[in-house]
Amino acid sequence: MKKYTDLLIEALLLFSLLFLPVIGYAADAPGSLDELLDQVRNERANAMKANAKREAQFLSEKEQQARLLKEAKVRLVTEETRSDRLKKKFEKNEKTLASFETRLKKDTGSLGELFGVVRQHARESEGLFDSSLVSTQRPDRREFVGLLAKRKALPTIKEMERLWFLLQDEMTESGKVVRFSAPVVTREGEETERRVTRVGVFNAVSEGKYLHYLPETRKLVELNRQPGTQFQEMAAALEKANNGVVPMAIDPSRGAILSLLVQSPDTLERVQQGGVIGYFILAVGGIALLLVCERFAYLTVVGKRIIKQLKEDLPGLNNALGRIMHVYTEDPDQDVETLEHRLDEATLKEIPRLERGLTTIAILAAVAPLLGLLGTVTGMIETFQSITLFGAGDPKLMSGGISQALVTTELGLVVAIPIVLLHSLLHGKSNRLVQILDEQSAGMVARLSERHHGDNLA
Repeated sequence: MKKYTDLLIEALLLFSLLFLPVIGYAADAPGSLDELLDQVRNERANAMKANAKREAQFLSEKEQQARLLKEAKVRLVTEETRSDRLKKKFEKNEKTLASFETRLKKDTGSLGELFGVVRQHARESEGLFDSSLVSTQRPDRREFVGLLAKRKALPTIKEMERLWFLLQDEMTESGKVVRFSAPVVTREGEETERRVTRVGVFNAVSEGKYLHYLPETRKLVELNRQPGTQFQEMAAALEKANNGVVPMAIDPSRGAILSLLVQSPDTLERVQQGGVIGYFILAVGGIALLLVCERFAYLTVVGKRIIKQLKEDLPGLNNALGRIMHVYTEDPDQDVETLEHRLDEATLKEIPRLERGLTTIAILAAVAPLLGLLGTVTGMIETFQSITLFGAGDPKLMSGGISQALVTTELGLVVAIPIVLLHSLLHGKSNRLVQILDEQSAGMVARLSERHHGDNLA
């Protein structure tokens, strides 16, 4: 009996362990075997209810999964059928596309070169329109040409016609003189609306001033330095004219020559490039010019007085010849030898007055080129110092010394050459006056000698 009891307890314990995860442990431990048996029965009944509920839920979900599986299989068959149909259509379209590509290559074989030429001309025209004065009136054409040059797609017929029209328009405008209103940036940096006169694609003027077109800002800018007065007068006359032929200076390089022309230094700037030595040369030339003017005026007045004295018999003391004649007339009874000595003395007194300052002018004429040579040497020393410090890679670093060397040489020659010529002119004028005095002195001596010879014969 005890053996069966032990087996029953072990079976109950095993059952409890198997159904423990489902029904859990009892709140109170059984006090006897009957309570344990009742507890096991209750727990077994609860476990069976839970299992039945789970089985019902599983069966319900199984039916739903079967229905979804059936729907998925139907959809799979539908999609496979659609896939086969699309695959056949793709293969058919691929063959059609291949035939169209072959046809396209065949049809565009002669047009490919044409499209390449169009893009090439568009790229070339982009730079042309970018720097053209016509762009001040038609600023939108640059964008169109730029897009046409960069785009990889084939251009349309309308685009090719527009490119041709723009080129034709540029050629036509290059032969016109047009007036239009446009914003102009002045030298002070102010932007004002002005009336602009455009001469083809070469020059643009406004209020007698030459303008320069800046592609970066697409604005017309007044040149900081204008060309010569004659060119500005031409520009003003062109703006006032309404018809007929008007002379006008144009720049065929579309502004390049004009930019270089206004950058060239004027006379004052060239003198400033000569430095201190250049100013010394000009000072020497000024002093020499003052002496030349003074000598020329003095010799001219003396010459007129001497010519006047030649026509008169009575000597005047306000001129050199009159003073020499006074020596002859004040003592008619003097001997020939004494008269000759006295006339030589009077002539020697007059010669320094006539030749005064000529030696100084000659010295200044010789000093001017020497100062120019000094400036040349100084400029070359400065140039070689720049080469030593910075090398010969940048010509602008050497331009200062070279400019000084050349400008001082030029100034020295410019000052010396006219001074030498003027000195020669004054020297000749002085020699002619001295020659007249010598001739008149010799004539006086001859007349006195002839008179004494006649007295001796009598």
